[in-house]
Amino acid sequence: MATIALIEPRAPGFHVYSFAALPRLGLPSLGAVLRDLGHQVRIYCQGLTRVRLPDVLEADLVGISTTTSTAPEAYRIADAVRAHGKPVLIGGVHATFRPAEALEHADCCLVGEAESVIGEVVEQMLAGTQPHEVANACFRLPDHTVRDGKLCRVADLDSLPFPDLSLIRGWRPTAITPIMTSRGCPYDCTFCAVAPMFGRRYRFRSSELVLEELRQRDPRVVFFYDDNFAADHRRTREMLEGMVRLPHPPRWMAQVRADVTEDRELVALMQASGCDRLFIGYESISPETLQSYNKHLNPEQVLESVRILHEHKIKVHGMFVLGADADDESSIRRTVRFAVQHALDSVQFMILTPLPGTRQFELLERAKRIFVRDWSLYDGHHVVFQPLRMTAAALQQEASKAHKRFYSAWQCAKAFARLRFEEGVLKTYGRAITYLAEWQSRRFARTLPKTPFSG
Repeated sequence: MATIALIEPRAPGFHVYSFAALPRLGLPSLGAVLRDLGHQVRIYCQGLTRVRLPDVLEADLVGISTTTSTAPEAYRIADAVRAHGKPVLIGGVHATFRPAEALEHADCCLVGEAESVIGEVVEQMLAGTQPHEVANACFRLPDHTVRDGKLCRVADLDSLPFPDLSLIRGWRPTAITPIMTSRGCPYDCTFCAVAPMFGRRYRFRSSELVLEELRQRDPRVVFFYDDNFAADHRRTREMLEGMVRLPHPPRWMAQVRADVTEDRELVALMQASGCDRLFIGYESISPETLQSYNKHLNPEQVLESVRILHEHKIKVHGMFVLGADADDESSIRRTVRFAVQHALDSVQFMILTPLPGTRQFELLERAKRIFVRDWSLYDGHHVVFQPLRMTAAALQQEASKAHKRFYSAWQCAKAFARLRFEEGVLKTYGRAITYLAEWQSRRFARTLPKTPFSG
């Protein structure tokens, strides 16, 4: 059997999650599959440890995952590995939607979910052949055209082994344990790549298997990585009731939609089962902006969800996306005022980013409004397109001001004065990251167009 190196490149710059060095679960999941096939697997996460090329070159094959903002670093690593004659397999969400681009740097590209085909692809690549009849596999033909792989998804998530975090070099169990219980999302927000990547049908792991993973890992705190943890209320209740009966029930956090609070019994069970914080994609409090994002949400639901969750002592992390065609400086400032006045516990104000694979990318591309092609800047902190109702420079400035206002010195001091030390620390951290991110992007900000979009 072979030695396989899998690499998760580091995201560029500072962002709201910089303090939490949690790995994505894609490579630990693939690593567990390859481990069970008898391969020796090493996973390198640049966010956790330095990736040294001599160590990587000890492997027989190297696999690299991509998001859009990490794609340049992924390609740099891939080129360095291939220069030493090692075969490179590339995958992840960015490669899924830009396979021809990815294949300029790799021998094979796996699109979509790879667990069901990774073993066969690795076997053929190690044998020096191309995986012609394997789903999800893309490669270049002798005439340099790209042979696209058919996009297939894992039908039964229970068939997958638990992601093996121990394969990650430098990994030490941390205070927060990541766990995924579902894939897919039917809502198809215009800026989101989840539905194009994982499909518009929810697929769930069984409650029994999730509870077994929790028993094996015995975590203090869990972050459920699902894009919508409470997508199926009956299943969520079943899982939470099982968590309450665990020998050591963990505190937990998850991403949910704002409309989860319409089920008051479920919210009460979330509180009883140890829910500490919910991450909610509110995106905006402007009805026009919510409609343009295809969010299926209204401002009244946003306000009610904050009120109900705070009544149940559950913290709210509000996620907002700034820069829709319906947005201008005043609508962004109203959104910020909402977050401050209604005492959200933490926030992130991300700049609308047209990620490849999303409808937002297609719309802005057709309108010739995208003016930045450096993928490393597609991180939600840089304006890469021309907004409609304000200049690009104004949007960049308003996004920075939004974080500064929410994470102001006064808000930090107020949290400490009320003896809310965890909130005070988080807001102080948020304030520091805001200024670091602004400093890091200062040269980029000076290059942004300061004139309105002319069409």
